[in-house]
Amino acid sequence: MMDIEDVQISDSQLRELIAELNTYLVSLYPPESCFLDSVERLLAEDAYFAVARVGDELAGCGAVKFETAEYGELKRIFVRPAFRRQGIARAIMSHLEQQARQRGVTLLRLETGIYQSESILLYETLGYVRCGAFGCYDARRDVYSVFMEKRL
Repeated sequence: MMDIEDVQISDSQLRELIAELNTYLVSLYPPESCFLDSVERLLAEDAYFAVARVGDELAGCGAVKFETAEYGELKRIFVRPAFRRQGIARAIMSHLEQQARQRGVTLLRLETGIYQSESILLYETLGYVRCGAFGCYDARRDVYSVFMEKRL
């Protein structure tokens, strides 16, 4: 059985999960193309961070940063390989969208990498569409980024 819950900063399993995610992303992209917000940043007042647990194991995570009154940015969406294709990523995304709606956010945006085709396909099936760069991103300088958004 899977549960989605708020993150606790003291969770050592979370730090291991984020380290695994960082290692994965750095294996795909140059360091300057990895926009890796820290756990502490995603636990700030203007963000919400959740994890998915299957039994005692941390299976995945995801966060939303509330950038402006208009939009939030999805960050750190990740499911460990052993737990993929079980609906966990969809459940995390649904949970984050619900959190955004509760805060009155009407638009979610995300940046992902060109080599993460399974992620891109998931986002498209959830209603996200490609858009231009936003916030601190500069599409002219980073050819590895794909930008997407969804109206809630």
